[in-house]
Amino acid sequence: MEIRRSLSNHAGPRRSPHEVARRLAGWVTPDTTPEGPVRELEERVAGLLGKQKALFFPSGTMAQQSVLRVHAERTGRHAFAGHPQSHLHVWENQGYSAVHGLRFHPVGDRNGLLGLDDLKAVKEPLAAVVFELPQRDIGGLLPTFEELRQQTGWVRGRGAAAHCDGARIWEAQTGFDVTLPEIAGLFDTVYVSLYKGLEGVRGAVLAGDTGTIGHAEVWRRRLGGAIADAWPLAAIALMGMDENLPRMAEFAAHARALAKAINDDGFAHTTPEVPATPLFHVHLPMPPEQAQRAAENLAEEAGIKLFLYARSNPDPRRCSFEVSVGISALELAPGEVAELIRGLPSRV
Repeated sequence: MEIRRSLSNHAGPRRSPHEVARRLAGWVTPDTTPEGPVRELEERVAGLLGKQKALFFPSGTMAQQSVLRVHAERTGRHAFAGHPQSHLHVWENQGYSAVHGLRFHPVGDRNGLLGLDDLKAVKEPLAAVVFELPQRDIGGLLPTFEELRQQTGWVRGRGAAAHCDGARIWEAQTGFDVTLPEIAGLFDTVYVSLYKGLEGVRGAVLAGDTGTIGHAEVWRRRLGGAIADAWPLAAIALMGMDENLPRMAEFAAHARALAKAINDDGFAHTTPEVPATPLFHVHLPMPPEQAQRAAENLAEEAGIKLFLYARSNPDPRRCSFEVSVGISALELAPGEVAELIRGLPSRV
């Protein structure tokens, strides 16, 4: 199956090994050293976020587990809190418990953003609170900056660390009228992904103060993450910073145009109705099995990847899928996307 165009930021020609290798070959010079790209990446992320130091990790899972372990050891506490649909809890097989013996407190309504009153309801002393920006599994919702400021201030005022799951912090910044250093300044530590909005291959960077990142470096080695040849991952991420970061506002504007066309069409609807970031969900009046089959048939027949997978819904007659707008999605006009979505039932 040849995918020629993709609404998904995680599929399509730009993700193919041939295209990644072509871009990488154009970036590397005879003077490139194995250490250079990683060092440059760490310095750039620290600078972009206004943090003292940053450290490369081969995966975000390892980065976040490492920093939560550090916060637990520094506070002498073994519990942390976060949204019920936190990536750490839903997608990582509870590695925080299996590997590090930490306990997770789900905070607030699983279908809404957590609030300050939700945090105050947790009575056990916490090592950290994890804030995911934006909250992916509920449609990319984003708190206001003032709400975030109040929540992180309350957390830090009680001796816990405020940690940002910033896998999509580059996209999240488009939903705030503040700079990246102002967002990151609310948090003790910030993790960023290299392969989502930056279209890297894999990898992550953890940023914070010098002492915390030095401690996290010990855990990176213990967990097998101190790999010697990480330069290709870093180099691709650096290219993404050059090419994609300046276009995040453009991606967010296209996401809003897509959502408007989908909602105006009336067959499906989006959450949120007006996306704050390049990430949103599309809700379909179709069972997930049918939607998945229709999307696969669309890819086979037209070479268009509409989404990666259909998400189930409490109503078995409905489902949803995620849209994360990047360079690839710009090739699909809002009206065309609305028409493709309306046509899914005919492709089952």
